[in-house]
Amino acid sequence: MTHILAIDQGTTSSRAILFDEIMTPAHVAQQEFTQHYPASGWVEHDAEEIWDSVLATCKKVLAKSDDVAAIGITNQRETTLVWDKATGTPIHNAIVWQDRRTAAFCEDLRADGFEDEITTRTGLLADPYFSGTKLRWLLENDEGARARAEAGELLFGTIDTFLIWRLTGGAVHATDATNAARTMLYNIREGQWDETICARFGIPMSMLPEVKDCAADFGTARIEGREIPIRGVAGDQQAATIGQACFEPGMLKSTYGTGCFALLNTGDDLVTSRNRLLGTIAYQFDGKPTYALEGSIFIAGAVVQWLRDGLGIIAKAADTHPLAEKADPNVELYLVPAFTGLGAPHWDSQARGAVFGLTRNAGPAEFARAALESVGFQTRDLLEAMKADWDGAADGVLRVDGGMSASDWAMQFLSDILGAPVDRPKVLETTALGAAWLAGMSVGLYPDRAGFAESWALERRFEPDMDADTRARRYAGWQDAIGRTRSK
Repeated sequence: MTHILAIDQGTTSSRAILFDEIMTPAHVAQQEFTQHYPASGWVEHDAEEIWDSVLATCKKVLAKSDDVAAIGITNQRETTLVWDKATGTPIHNAIVWQDRRTAAFCEDLRADGFEDEITTRTGLLADPYFSGTKLRWLLENDEGARARAEAGELLFGTIDTFLIWRLTGGAVHATDATNAARTMLYNIREGQWDETICARFGIPMSMLPEVKDCAADFGTARIEGREIPIRGVAGDQQAATIGQACFEPGMLKSTYGTGCFALLNTGDDLVTSRNRLLGTIAYQFDGKPTYALEGSIFIAGAVVQWLRDGLGIIAKAADTHPLAEKADPNVELYLVPAFTGLGAPHWDSQARGAVFGLTRNAGPAEFARAALESVGFQTRDLLEAMKADWDGAADGVLRVDGGMSASDWAMQFLSDILGAPVDRPKVLETTALGAAWLAGMSVGLYPDRAGFAESWALERRFEPDMDADTRARRYAGWQDAIGRTRSK
């Protein structure tokens, strides 16, 4: 057996990637699915459409090889599903991580002083981003759901859990520690579902999946008559952390997909942030978690989609970068893409997007440049908060991945505004690679952590080329724009 199948179930598409025996992508299939916006600030996915996209892409790549040793799964985190235990049918569309419908309940939790309890137990904040309040909403708003859940008829899961359930024909109801850590229901200090939080949310604990290590036995998938063991699972940002071989405390990666997510390995140290970052699990092996500080930006690549689909000023994402290069250097436009609120370190669910610095010279090129710059500015916000929270977060190299990291222009600006080196690896598919390595390592096809870390290869390092005064002035302008955008 010389191949590993990585299932990368993302926010806008599902991908299946076959990695060969030297961890190189050999075959890729991708399929987009529909985004549903039933109300302002609400985002949903049709779980059956997600399942169909995963199955279709897996079939395409499996047709290329008969020697697949194992499956690794990585997924959009926090997106929430409830399904019938007997039939496997979801009772409602999946509520996506971007969804803000539970903002009022989160405000109530903060007003009652319960957010401190949540942070102490889970490392998270009382924010609609996480799964727990979404699950509560489903139980409260889908007719008969609470009674059925209490009767043991319904199951909860994030996307990984739903896929495992479907792939194994309902034999396995499980998740891994990294996905569990994002639900707001899992005590990351004790390594178990938290009875106090579940009771406060009115969630029957019988609905919750078994929590396993990232490299573990998640059952056997059956696809097109083939039986393949599932041996690795991690949420997308943790999978990217693994794929970037950030195994030592102080190592830092940032992934640029629909959103942007920076994770800093803090080792055995579960840091309680003073700057509204998140304490979370980076990965877990042999029952022992390695912790991380995480900063989450809701809108990164999605701002480019907005340029394309909302404003119509580009035909495809790749057009953004050459357009940005044409921008008037004398027009300093600031775009704050708070389309679904602001993430870390602000956590302002009521904020909405804004543009500052408009002049008659501002046009499509200036908007394109401001969109790309907004991602760099937001990343600096995260890194400044990390340095303030943890002494191990000294100025150092940032490893990057994700679709936007392919843009030389965007990565050079990122290095400029950070004043630090930015490293882009040869394999940009780090999220899928992380999932593949977990599965491949688990079955003995791929090397251990030390061997995997040695195999990490640099494609290009971006060094800062902006003078300190300009960097300070531009960042001050961004901070002013953020201050004007916040709702409170």
